[in-house]
Amino acid sequence: MKLVFNYLIFPGFLFSAVVGLISGWFDRKLTARIQWRRGPVWYQNFLDLIKLFSKEIIIPTEAKFTFFISPFVGVCASVIVATMLGRVLVNPSESFIGDLIVLVYLLVIPAIAFILGASSSGNPLASVGASREMKLILGYELPFILSILTIIIKTGSIKLEAILNHQIVYGSHIASFSGIVAFLVAFLCAQAKLGFVPFDISEAEQEIMAGTLIEYSGPLLALFKLTKAILLYIMPIFLIVLFIGKDTSLKFLFLKYIGLITLIILLKNTNPRLKIEQAIKFFWGPVSFLAAVSVILALLGW
Repeated sequence: MKLVFNYLIFPGFLFSAVVGLISGWFDRKLTARIQWRRGPVWYQNFLDLIKLFSKEIIIPTEAKFTFFISPFVGVCASVIVATMLGRVLVNPSESFIGDLIVLVYLLVIPAIAFILGASSSGNPLASVGASREMKLILGYELPFILSILTIIIKTGSIKLEAILNHQIVYGSHIASFSGIVAFLVAFLCAQAKLGFVPFDISEAEQEIMAGTLIEYSGPLLALFKLTKAILLYIMPIFLIVLFIGKDTSLKFLFLKYIGLITLIILLKNTNPRLKIEQAIKFFWGPVSFLAAVSVILALLGW
């Protein structure tokens, strides 16, 4: 019964969805203020989601089975990540050996769900979006894994509890040379995982009319929107656990979360969209170089 509660209510589906949707409102509100607009009311994202769930599903004539199942796969993977992170923050002893590796794998699944859904829709613009998403994954996954490898080297563990305990004793990883470099790399990769500017290449509404989501409507589109909302919640939390985990009390966790969300939104609103080849060169070039530097610094004890 407790396990069901954890996955469906707190810290799983319901909690992560609500926090993610409110974070999405904060994104829209801050973006509006940057552009000298008023912005929506706090419950606007909830209304948008309810409206989508009330609409009919328009089925493409060439759609395959994966077109229907992909949105559910994306939501489920995101909820599992949210539950694992939440349980570790509430009670670190619930961590298990290798849970960090499990999280890394699970964080790839939402992007794969977008790719599978778009590829099976039969729409050429959706296929372009899927192709871009695949290339983007190939670009950012290498430096993202190297940044996590830096933390593994520093702590000597692939267990989240050990990573948190190490920061409690020795201070947050971001306070070290290798930690700050790895954090910068992971932050840029998180921006790409969220599909935010300058890495919103797979949707690019001005170019390919929402790309991977172009054929989705009604409840299926709502599920993908919900996946993105939950990702907006779990990516900053994941960065906090890995890099800024010295104090995870509710007050400091909230302040750190708001700070990271604000940085993500500011980056989103102050940069132009990159071309897919520019994004790949960026991740395989300077970002991967910085990630490799962070690994070397960690091996040197810095």
